[in-house]
This record gives sequence, C-alpha cells and structure tokens, in this order.
Amino acid sequence: MSVRLKTLAATTVLTAAIAAPAIARDQINIVGSSTVFPFSTTVAERFGKSTDFATPIVESTGSGGGLKLFCSGAGVDTPDITNASRRIKSSEVELCAENGVNDIVEVKIGFDGIVLANAVGDAPVELTLQEIFLALAKDVPSGEGETQPNPYTMWNEINPDLPAVKIEVLGPPPTSGTRDAFAELALEGGCKTFDWIKAMKKEDKSAYKSLCHTVREDGAYVEAGENDNLIVQKLEANPDAFGVFGYSFLEQNSDKVQGSLVGGVAPEFELIADGDYPIARSLYFYVKKDHVGVVPGIEEFLAEFTSEDAWGEDGYLADKGLIPLSDDERSDWAEKVKSLSPLSM
Repeated sequence: MSVRLKTLAATTVLTAAIAAPAIARDQINIVGSSTVFPFSTTVAERFGKSTDFATPIVESTGSGGGLKLFCSGAGVDTPDITNASRRIKSSEVELCAENGVNDIVEVKIGFDGIVLANAVGDAPVELTLQEIFLALAKDVPSGEGETQPNPYTMWNEINPDLPAVKIEVLGPPPTSGTRDAFAELALEGGCKTFDWIKAMKKEDKSAYKSLCHTVREDGAYVEAGENDNLIVQKLEANPDAFGVFGYSFLEQNSDKVQGSLVGGVAPEFELIADGDYPIARSLYFYVKKDHVGVVPGIEEFLAEFTSEDAWGEDGYLADKGLIPLSDDERSDWAEKVKSLSPLSM
C-alpha cells in the first residue's frame, strides 16, 4: 500500500472513531455533595433492589466539584445527576450552557442544618454567630472601620465564658457546598452584627463579601476534605477540636459527637425544620434532561426519590437525617420533577 493510501486509511479510521456515538451506559451516574451523598446512596440502593434497573453509581465529590463535572459537557461520558448542598450559581449555569448542557432540571429535596460539633463529654458549647465569625474569619474588626489579622488563638479570648482551649475547627474545603453555606449563614451572619460592616454591603459589596466570607489560614481552621465521617473520627481523637458538617452526620453519630447551640438554639430536627436554628440550608440535585431516555431509569429514579416513602415526613430519608420540605413544597417539586420542568434562576 502506498504512503498516500496508508495515510488516507488511517485518517478514515480516526474520523470514524470520532464520529461514532459513545456506548450507552446502563447505570445512572451521580456525583456531588458529601452532605446529599448518604441520601442519594440510600435511594440508589433501594432503587436497585426494587426495580429491574441497575443500581446508580453515586460519588462524593463536593458540590462545587460535582457541578464542575456535571457542566463539563453532555453525553454518556458525563454525569447524569449532581447533588448539591447549595443552589447552583449563575456562573455554573453559564458554564453548563457553554458546554452544551442547556436543559437542567432542578430538584429541591429538603433541608439540613450545619453544625459546629465536638466530641461527647462536657455540656455542649453555646456560641453566637458573632463568636463563630471572630473565631474563624481571616480578618476581624479592631475598631470602628478598622480590621486586623485574626489575633484569637483561644476560645476564651473571644468570650471568657467559652472554653479555655485552642481554636481548632475541622471543616470542608472551598469546593464544598457546606463550606459555601457555612460562610454565608454563619460567618456572614456574625460579620454583619457589626453595624459598620453591615453598611459596607451597600457601599462595596465585594469588600464586604471578602471580609465576611474569607476563612483564616493560620491553622485554626483545618480543611479536612469532603469526608464528613473522617471529621467525626478526628473529633473523637481530639476532644478539644470542633468540626463543621451537616446535621445528618450528627444524627448518625450522636453517640460520638454533639452539636453546639447557636444563638441559644440546638441543632435539632424540629428546630431546623421550623427555621429556628440559624445555620440551616436547602439541599438539591440537578438532572440533565437530555440524558432522560438515553440512560435507562432516570425518570424512575426521580420518581423514587420524590415519593412520599422516600422524602416524606415519615419517609426513609427522614430516618437518615433529611429535614423534609412542607407538604405543599413537596407536592410542587414532585410535579416539577414529573414534568421535567427546566431550571429557572
């Protein structure tokens, strides 16, 4: 064969390989939030046992990491669903659109509290949002209109009534939805108790967010990855440390760790559901509509997840620590899921 014919043949094979459609999967691929992971895994296992479909594969990558994978493109070599412990950002919707992911179905599944927990032992610590901010922010107020690098090394330096122990908090990395929600609800919640900082939001929103959301990097806050179970294990080994994670992990490990009161409110199921606990957030997952009918079982999986047996007040996910939506909200979201209504920001 001549060199020209060999080249032509090689080119033809390469072109055919690129043009050939990817081999369809028979398993749903789910990525995303470590907080939603146990709920999604529980539904996946039940779905696999009770239907003829393969059990979905669920990976814990963090909310940010999951949305990055989800928005990387369409096609069966990309995830079908991503879990998130915060709502998708407009920048992530834009990234999805840039990569051909245009029809996204949003599913709000319930609520979760973020706890600041320590090992079971002494009485639970009671903190205010301002004390949490002063303990963990990179910069803190030093006077009216002035800030300084965080000088606090001990909890009792912030408030004499707090324990005389070193500030050491194990928590999730920046890719985590729990980290995002903790920054918004706890750190910013404490930051804006200073009137002059609260006024910054109107004057310079970027400076306000930087001050209120930036976590210190001097060792007082330790990034412990996306594995909340690992944080629980580390708290058992270090009784003076605290950990940041979702209520469901507190519920599952109540014999090992206890949640701090925040603003006088304990992280309990009813108090989170009623909106009394100040560090609570909504949980979600997102679905590629274009994958429905291509990857088998997606609609059926959605139906299982949004069934009363699963996410209802007495459903099996409540036993795992999921705080259910109200009856009306569950009805509204179940209808959106059934009709595969597209996301609207």
